[in-house]
Parts: sequence; C-alpha cells; structure tokens
Amino acid sequence: MEAKNSLGLVPDDELLRRLAELLRQSRRVEADLVGHIGEVDARRLYAREASPSMFAYCTEVLHLSEAEAYLRIAAARASREHPMLLTMLADGRIHLTAMAKLAPHLTRENRDVLLKRAAHKTRRQIEELIAELAPRPDAPAVMRKLPERQTVSAPVQALRDGSGQAASATLERPGGAEPPEGELRLDGVATPPARVPAPPATIQPLSPTHYRIQFTVGAELRDKLERLKALMRSSVPDGDLAAIIEQAVTEKLERLEARRFAKTSAPRKGLADSDTSPSSRHLPAAVRRAVHERDEGRCRFVDEQGRRCTARDRLEFHHRHPFAHGGDHSLEGVALLCRTHNHYLAEVDYGREAMAGHRRSRARVSEPAAASLLSVPARE
Repeated sequence: MEAKNSLGLVPDDELLRRLAELLRQSRRVEADLVGHIGEVDARRLYAREASPSMFAYCTEVLHLSEAEAYLRIAAARASREHPMLLTMLADGRIHLTAMAKLAPHLTRENRDVLLKRAAHKTRRQIEELIAELAPRPDAPAVMRKLPERQTVSAPVQALRDGSGQAASATLERPGGAEPPEGELRLDGVATPPARVPAPPATIQPLSPTHYRIQFTVGAELRDKLERLKALMRSSVPDGDLAAIIEQAVTEKLERLEARRFAKTSAPRKGLADSDTSPSSRHLPAAVRRAVHERDEGRCRFVDEQGRRCTARDRLEFHHRHPFAHGGDHSLEGVALLCRTHNHYLAEVDYGREAMAGHRRSRARVSEPAAASLLSVPARE
C-alpha cells in the first residue's frame, strides 16, 4: 500500500522514465536467466537435483509455470545454437514467444535475415512470418455439432491447473450422502454449478494470404448460415462457407463505413461544395470521407518520439482546435483519433478535472464543451 501511495506522487514524466528503465533491467535479467537455463540444460545439471528433465527442474524446483518453463527452455536451446538471440532478447528486439516459435525455422544460413525481419514483431506477426516461411495447405470449410460442454462445480473449476486439465481432488460430504444432480459440496458447503467456458476464437496464419479461423457458434447462427448458403447458391454454387461469410461481412462493412465515415461510391457533395464553418457540431459527410481516407482509417496521434498510434477501432473525429474554442470543420482542422487519444487531448484542451466531471455526467451533458468526444453524425 505504501509503494502504491508513493507512486501516486511521482510526476508523469518520471513515472514513464522509471517504467522504461525497469523494463530495460527486466530484459537484461531475462536474457541472463535464459542463458543460465541453457547452460544448466547443456550440462544436464538437473539430474543432480533429483529432476528427470529440464522441464521438471524448471517447474518442480524453480517453480515456474508450465508455460514459463516451455518458453524459456525453447529459447535457451535456440540461443545455444544462435547466440545473437540473447542479445536481441536483452535489448528488447525479440521476446520469448518469438524465440520459441522461430527456433524450429532458424538456420545458420537464414538467421540474419529472418531475425532482422522478426525484430519488434508481435506474436501474430511472428506467426505470419512463419506462415510465409513454411506455408500450410488451406483448411477445409467445416461446420459440425460439438458435444455439450460439461457442467462442473465452481471449486472443481478453480482446481484446474495451467494446462487446462482438471486437477485431482477428494470431495467428501458429511455422512457419505450423495450430492444432488448438478451440484457438488466441498466441506459440506453447497456450490452452484458452473459451465466450462467455450474456447476463444482463434486466427492462425497458414500462408502469406490465407488464415484458418475457428470459433464456436450457437444453433441460431448455424441455422442462419444454412439459410444464407441456400439463398446464395447462384453466386456461390459450391456453398463454400468462407466465400459466403466474406460476402456477408463485406456488405455489413460497407453499410457500417457508410454510416460512420460517410463512405459511398456516389457522394452527393464534394469537399469543395461543403460548408465547413463552425455553425454547428455536425461534420459534413465530405469532410468525414476525406479525413478517413487521409488518415487511412487509423488513429492519427503521434507522440514526441514520432511514433504513431496503431489503433484502427473505436475511431472518433477530433477537432485539432477545440470546437468550443472556435475550431472549424475544415479538412486540416479535423483528424481521426482512437477513443483513448481523443480523451487524452480533450483533457489537454479542457483540463483533466473538467473532463472527469463530463464523464461522470455524460448522460446529462448537452453543452458543446466536450464536442470532440461525441459521435458526430454525417451531414451532406
């Protein structure tokens, strides 16, 4: 609690500086840790510690989780053959997950080029890079019924370990009575049943231009897909599910972009014909189209180091010169910002306390003082 309170007194710039320095230290320590794991593994020193394998030593003696142990051992073994990996890990150019995923594909011949391309990449970008190196065949379109998910009690669910397998446990009831159906008792306390959550949707690159997408849907959506497949037989004769979904998503995307960004193939007015004076808070549709095209559908915020925000969702139109202070609707005066940076610049323009008060009373606010935060309907 004291540390938390003391951090609350640290100025913003100092807090960011400290965090960056702690991260640099953490990366150096991580690289040293991986190097030590690699040396212990090479010398097979885990055997003298009563461990049958390096993995067992990491989980049972060092008390790493299964995932932590796997990543560090894979990274350590790769770094034994490619020592530059430890340097890249220490300076932040590559992370443990990237090292583990790239390890099977690294050779002495390709490592310089491959590691240069992998620098500062996210996990998904690394997977796409691997799909380019070792493309796999397209996944067939499949729609099948899954077995009903098991219902388990909350305590048993809490006992699941990191691998997702249920841990063993003995549950006893007073007097040896059997628990009611759908309910288990732990130490005589009734516990409501809990459904095992469905696995999240996965997107896996197969090649540079193809992805495998897997998710679980309900019976209602399954029926809708079947109806859509029947209606689209003329345009998709083979009933390919990917082609059907692509057309449906394309149509939905066009409608949403038309509503949100006024995108249309036949605009009624151009930018030169639109009134950009600050007579109201409504942005002309032509301005919205031009801003979206200029900013490439991405947040335009750039920090002091020249880094541009990567967000492409929850975008809002922002007046660079606040509308409440006389800002107009010209192309130069409006930019796309994500919600986070729109809020941030609103705090810069109006003050943090004023914006905090606005958020507390958002439902009642009708004054234009926070106009840049509000959704702006299109107007031709």
